[in-house]
Amino acid sequence: MSAPDPSPPPSAGPAGLPASRRLIAHLDMDAFYASVELLRYPELRGLPVVIGGGRRHQPEPQPDGTRRFATLRDYAGRGVITTATYPARALGVHSGMGLMKAAVLAPEAVLLPVDFDRYRHFSRLFKQAVIEVAPVMEDRGIDEIYLDLTDVPGAQDTTEDDPLAGVRGVAQRLKQAVLDATGLTCSIGVTPNKLLSKLCSDLDKPDGLTLLMPEDIPARIWPLPASRINGIGPKASQKLARLGVQTIGELAAAEPAWLVEHFGVTYGAWLHAAAHGHDERPVVTWREPKSLSRETTFERDLDPRLDRATLTPLFTRLCEQVAADLERKGYRGRTVAVKLRYADFHIVTRSISLPEPTRDPQVIRLWAGRALKTAPLNQRLRLLGVRIDRLVTEQDALSAEAARVPASLPLFPVEEA
Repeated sequence: MSAPDPSPPPSAGPAGLPASRRLIAHLDMDAFYASVELLRYPELRGLPVVIGGGRRHQPEPQPDGTRRFATLRDYAGRGVITTATYPARALGVHSGMGLMKAAVLAPEAVLLPVDFDRYRHFSRLFKQAVIEVAPVMEDRGIDEIYLDLTDVPGAQDTTEDDPLAGVRGVAQRLKQAVLDATGLTCSIGVTPNKLLSKLCSDLDKPDGLTLLMPEDIPARIWPLPASRINGIGPKASQKLARLGVQTIGELAAAEPAWLVEHFGVTYGAWLHAAAHGHDERPVVTWREPKSLSRETTFERDLDPRLDRATLTPLFTRLCEQVAADLERKGYRGRTVAVKLRYADFHIVTRSISLPEPTRDPQVIRLWAGRALKTAPLNQRLRLLGVRIDRLVTEQDALSAEAARVPASLPLFPVEEA
């Protein structure tokens, strides 16, 4: 293995002047779902709190004005943690962990139900606040975004003591804008590209700000585990470990040909580039969605026939939520699909095409029901989902409808000769 070199410095600009440094930020909300819940229940601040319960875990008002909260000690079921506060994480619980397993580690942790409508509301609030400071934004989910700060006024400013003073100030303004709009904190990583920025936004959580340039990669990035790079999943991490590669620095020192030999041409070349901090992907301000979906996992397996009274309104609600998402985003959909996960974890999907694109909840419910009837319903269910595909914008749908109607029609029938 040869000694690795970090990313090269930016090239010179016109007339020998230094080119503007590419400045990409990754903004990640801190324990987002849990933090939103703490706004509603401030008495839980500083306590281990887990989000992932169901309706039966709603806090109960008490006669003295306080609230009684469910705890993991009393939990029985098969649910998983959606997120947890930092005090809960300190006890060893984390997102994706089964609630029963978490109960062993943190029996006194408070358990709250998920409230995705509320989380989406706060997501819109923080994004609206951010684009007032940095308008070039790539939406990556409910709690994270990329921002191109390269041309934000003041971002390229330097001082004698701090060559990154300008972008540091912009990042602080972003954090303050999020706090003012939501009452929540976020962590930001600012580097020359998206790969490094996503990695850095996680280095100083919560409420962190990490600025990193290419010359900082050996000291800050290479000592980290290779699995910290977004795109190196569990299987690749295990294979790298078997090959003696544990850290990003060891990955950076690996010969490209050796990586290609073990991981293939495309992924091997990407591993080499990623370990050296190379990433030329632009911040994409808008991406056409391919589908919209909603799904729910049940706290216990439900029988399609014996539990019909429970499943039917849940199914209808999923259709209504998909319709509401279509309306909010300005789309209609042409194909409706249902997703079933059985008790044995086997997944089945069934889809059906509509005569015309729609966002009408009743139409979606009708056709989703027809799709559901084509799926096997002879096993208990763990999950139910509804998805709508082949999206078209509302404007395109209206234009297509108008094109099918003649510009003018005779007021009276035309007599035949």
